[in-house]
Formats: sequence, C-alpha cells, structure tokens
Amino acid sequence: MRRQSVRTAVLVLCILSYLLVGAAVFDALESEAESGRQRLLAQKRSELRRKYGFSAEDYRELERLALQAEPHRAGRQWKFAGSFYFAITVITTIGYGHAAPGTDSGKVFCMFYALLGIPLTLVTFQSLGERLNALVRHLLLAAKRCLGLRRPQVSTENMVVAGLLVCAATLALGAAAFAHFEGWTFFHAYYYCFITLTTIGFGDFVALQSDEALQRKPPYVAFSFLYILLGLTVIGAFLNLVVLRFLAASTDAPERAARSTSPLHLGAPESRGPSLPRRPERSGGSSVSYRIHQMEMWARDNLGFSPPASPGALGGGCGAGRPLAPARRKSI
Repeated sequence: MRRQSVRTAVLVLCILSYLLVGAAVFDALESEAESGRQRLLAQKRSELRRKYGFSAEDYRELERLALQAEPHRAGRQWKFAGSFYFAITVITTIGYGHAAPGTDSGKVFCMFYALLGIPLTLVTFQSLGERLNALVRHLLLAAKRCLGLRRPQVSTENMVVAGLLVCAATLALGAAAFAHFEGWTFFHAYYYCFITLTTIGFGDFVALQSDEALQRKPPYVAFSFLYILLGLTVIGAFLNLVVLRFLAASTDAPERAARSTSPLHLGAPESRGPSLPRRPERSGGSSVSYRIHQMEMWARDNLGFSPPASPGALGGGCGAGRPLAPARRKSI
C-alpha cells in the first residue's frame, strides 16, 4: 500500500510538472501573437466605425450577428447528414463545437444520448482495438517466419513500433485527402487529423463546413465519417497498447517486492542454480508477475508441490538425500 501511494504521488507530480511546462511553452509561443491579433482587430474596428459611422453598440450587434451566422455558412447543419456528423462528435467526445443544439429539448436529449453513447463507444473501440492488435501481432509473426526465424516471437516493443507506424500512415492518408477536398495545406490537414483522432477537437479546423458539402458531396461525407471512425479505432488501439505496457511495467516492480516479502519466500535460501528465464509477456494487458502470483497461491493449497525457488524445490520433500535433477518449469 505504501509503494502504491508513493507511485500515485509521483504520477500526480509528473502531471503537474507536465502542465507547468506546457503552460510555459504555450505562453512563450502564443502570447505575443495573440497580442498582435488583438491590436490588429482593434485597428480594424476603429476603421470600420469611422468609415460607416457605427456606434459601439452597433458594432457589438454586428459581431453577434456574425457569430450566429458562422455555423450556417456550411448549409443546413441539422439535416440527417449534419445530425449524423454531430452525433459522431458527441459519442466519440470530439466535440468540435461547430454545431450545438438550439432547443431545450435538443439539449436534454443530447445529455441522455451522450450518457449512454460514450460508454458504448469506449467499449466498442476497446474491443476493435484488441482485434486490431491481434491482427498486427499475427502479421508480425508471419513476417518473421518468412524471414526464416525458427522461433519467432512478437514482443511488446515490436507491437508499439508497428502501431506507431500504422498511426503515422493513417494520419498521413487523412491529411492528403482533407488537404485535397478542403483546400488546406498538408500541415494544417495533418494537424486536423491528429486533433480529431485524439478526440481533442478544438474546432479551429472542421471538415465538411464549406460549399454546403454536407448536402452536395455525399461521397466526401461518407469518406469523412468512415475515416473518423476507423481512425479512432487505430489511434485508440495504439494508445491502449502503450498505456497497458506502462501499467504492466509500473506494477511489476511492486508485485515482485511483495512476493519477496511474502511468507512463502521468507527464510528461503538463496538459489545457487542457474536462474530460470521468464516467459516473455504477451502483447495484451495480462502481467506475467500476476500469473506467477497465481501459481504461488495454488502452491500454498497443494502441499505436495513446491514452487520454483522455494525450500522444497531446492532440497526439501521426499528424496532430499538424493541429488535432484533440475526441474523443468511449467509454462504459466
């Protein structure tokens, strides 16, 4: 419990430090540019008021009208295609902010719709990500067999590298497509794909918002919807793999320390024989140390079996006077 508390405190400190570093960097990069934009807008406002004789209240009214008209530049947002687009941004938590319910009944339904849709979406993407990781692992095994390896194995590091390459390819493919359809630069399109598929969803770049694309370009609309859903599956599978790898690495050390101080190991003589190799971890989230712990718990209930590195395995039990051949370790 003490080790877990220390680990939690360290993680909280890491997050706070990461936030402080991010705030300092964004302040240095964006603060001066923001001040320049504010000065430019103030200058433009003064020029318009002098040119057309607007009062301050008239100008604020024009601003409100411009903000209210902005969502309608792309055409009707609440026909079926636009509503489907909005539903995707709700249940995937992207939340661009390009459209929002205007009626109270729409707001109420949106809350209940998200309450059920978000957990359902998370579970679905989790399952799809597991299937995708299994497919990638199978392909890597097949590739290693084709290279002539006798006993090919796929480590977690192999899976992470492969997942990173697949994510980069997914983002590049989407960036090329959106740069073509939206007229953005490749960098801005890549930025849009990254912000979308990581569900950050700032809303500064939103596809399908020009030339009434939602009504006039059905193939592009279908591609955008499929890309968002499939891209979220790919990115989610990769992030899930990285997080599970981190959790497995961070929990192995406390579990090993707990086993070393458990009653099963107290008083056990130091092993002089060759150390037994650990079985490599699978690509999933199951921990080898947890399986070894299960094996030891089973051994406590079955007195005729002595787990590896226990006193009985080294010299106790029947036939203690005879030299024992090295016991083969059962696979877990």
